[in-house]
Amino acid sequence: MARKMRMGMVGGGRGAFIGTVHRMAAAIDNEIELVCGAFSSDPERSKQSGADWYLPEERVYGSYAEMFAKEAELPLGERMDFVSIVTPNYMHYPVQKAALEAGFHVVSDKPMNFDLAEAREIRGLVQEKGLLFALTHNYTGYPMVKQARDLVQSGQLGKIRKVVAEYPQGWLATQLEAEDQKQAAWRTDPKRAGASCCVGDIGTHAENLAEYITGLEIDEVCAEFTTFVGSRELEDDANCLLRFKGGARGTLSASQISIDEENGLNIRVYGEAGGLIWKQEEPNTLIRTFIDQPRQILRAGGNYGDRLSPAALGACRTPAGHPEGYLEAFANVYKNFARALRSKLDGKPASELDLDFPTVADGVRGMAFIQACVESAAAGAAWTKIED
Repeated sequence: MARKMRMGMVGGGRGAFIGTVHRMAAAIDNEIELVCGAFSSDPERSKQSGADWYLPEERVYGSYAEMFAKEAELPLGERMDFVSIVTPNYMHYPVQKAALEAGFHVVSDKPMNFDLAEAREIRGLVQEKGLLFALTHNYTGYPMVKQARDLVQSGQLGKIRKVVAEYPQGWLATQLEAEDQKQAAWRTDPKRAGASCCVGDIGTHAENLAEYITGLEIDEVCAEFTTFVGSRELEDDANCLLRFKGGARGTLSASQISIDEENGLNIRVYGEAGGLIWKQEEPNTLIRTFIDQPRQILRAGGNYGDRLSPAALGACRTPAGHPEGYLEAFANVYKNFARALRSKLDGKPASELDLDFPTVADGVRGMAFIQACVESAAAGAAWTKIED
């Protein structure tokens, strides 16, 4: 199919941070073009946003329902191929459901849904319709995260014993939502964010990263939630003990009140023969440790074809020494999804590398993790199974 994949968007209008990130990431590899959108629940604001990005007026819609109905009437190759959903959590489910029922493939921001019941229903619908669904756990797109995964999968660390995942931030150390800050307002509101703030927003990134790199599923969690700031209804700090299937143990901490922390996502994995360390704020570096020799520093770079896995090398765009950053990692999710979608539309099987993006199954895992943490914290940090 000699054309770009055609993307529609729901949400992400004027002034929206994450919508801009998605649009930039989707455009980086020249695989995708934005062709339509319902960018706001306010039809006028949606029209204004579409004009900002030079879309034809007739392809900018006042609602997602109108967009799906009218796009479905267009011929293949002119209508959108998939929709990118960049709304607050509580709107993910109705938009996902409507898109899938209209026959459109989906890329959705995380966490997947408002609650686990919604996620399970969407998983069933994806399977029933035979459509592609990607979830933008963008940190899996970093080259050295893919290299870490390859080290574990190839057995070079031996059997995994312990996983330590952390995501500290400091942006909610004050009651920012009281200052009419949009991002803070909806993330701390249980009616829009769901049952969790900190774990739902960033703890799921740490959970997803731990499972992606190790290939192990978290079986049980013992979680403590704390709300430090003002009269917030949801937690702004969480500390969890983890039990993985297969016997590994771990810890996961997520905090949005850790003053002066930015986006300090990091992970350490320890096996019988060695370990690894990766930090999101220094993403080009992966530290590998051994039981019987000094540690090794691995670096990302497009000229390191002799030392990186195919997945890691395929995620690199620049020579060594140039950062493979946040937008590029985000773009790798979109790139792989677009290539897998192209294969599907051509009636061909997608390659294993192209299918390397978070799926609806990862989304359900994330929602099950949130629910288990909420239940555990409510029960006084009781051990709680993750039931996906």
